[in-house]
Amino acid sequence: MERRVFLTVCFLKWMDTGCGENTMQLTFTKMQGAGNDYIYIDCTKELLENPEQAAVTWSDRHFGIGGDGLVLICPSTSADFRMRMFNADGSEGNMCGNAIRCVGKYVYDRGLTHQTRISIETKSGIKYLEMTPENGKIRWVSVDMGQAILDPTEIPVCLPGDRIVNRPADFGGRSYRITCVSMGNPHCVTFVEEDVRTIPLAEIGPLFEHSPLFPQRVNTEFVRVLGPAEIEMRVWERGSGETLACGTGACASLVAAVLNGFCPRDREVTVHLLGGDLLITWLEDGSVRMRGPAEEVFTGTVIWEG
Repeated sequence: MERRVFLTVCFLKWMDTGCGENTMQLTFTKMQGAGNDYIYIDCTKELLENPEQAAVTWSDRHFGIGGDGLVLICPSTSADFRMRMFNADGSEGNMCGNAIRCVGKYVYDRGLTHQTRISIETKSGIKYLEMTPENGKIRWVSVDMGQAILDPTEIPVCLPGDRIVNRPADFGGRSYRITCVSMGNPHCVTFVEEDVRTIPLAEIGPLFEHSPLFPQRVNTEFVRVLGPAEIEMRVWERGSGETLACGTGACASLVAAVLNGFCPRDREVTVHLLGGDLLITWLEDGSVRMRGPAEEVFTGTVIWEG
């Protein structure tokens, strides 16, 4: 059953100081895919000023709305819609697999489209969604995530070779074996034998994210293989820290698992994340397909001085 709570949010500093000429009252929707939660704004008819600062302010889980970042749903000249996503630190991301599924649910459930197959423009290219309605609402979305990129110069990662697969590298004085993949954004995957929940991710994650090996920073996945069709992972996302799920990270983890001989190619694999499960397939043509849930949490209004 879908949970929906209606909430009005106002920031007291604006109520105390008065509203300026650029003050806007905006409707937002909080949505999550496997626990990866973002704040969604419909920008198909009206622009949001200064989205970078809005992402920082609203993402705060104590003084804001709370979320892993901000997603704007915008018009597009090359696809049905355009998605812009901003991390919790205000940096603009290239792509988010969990967020794009929620974009599909948003536009269908609100009647912005009546199509169950749509295209979404992102900073990492156009992605194609297939949605399955249940009682007029979208529950699960399948996304063609595009080609897995393995060329180190395109990821980018500053290591020699045609591919970075099971390569030793040092972070914080400790050696790890890493596999690097881009799904439109850079990922570094390392396989572990212990329960991923025991990893001190808050300590280790920043060492990877800010390593000079990754000139655009990096998302880092710690993965344990449970079987040929089942893996589990925790993720440290650049600009957001640990999140409960990462769609592109789940895709990169499956690609890395295939490259290291742990999982088969062209077979759907269940990826267990802290926030839920995603189903990932690395197809023979090189593209990656992701299936997963999308859920609306609550809707409200917020006062914003852009």
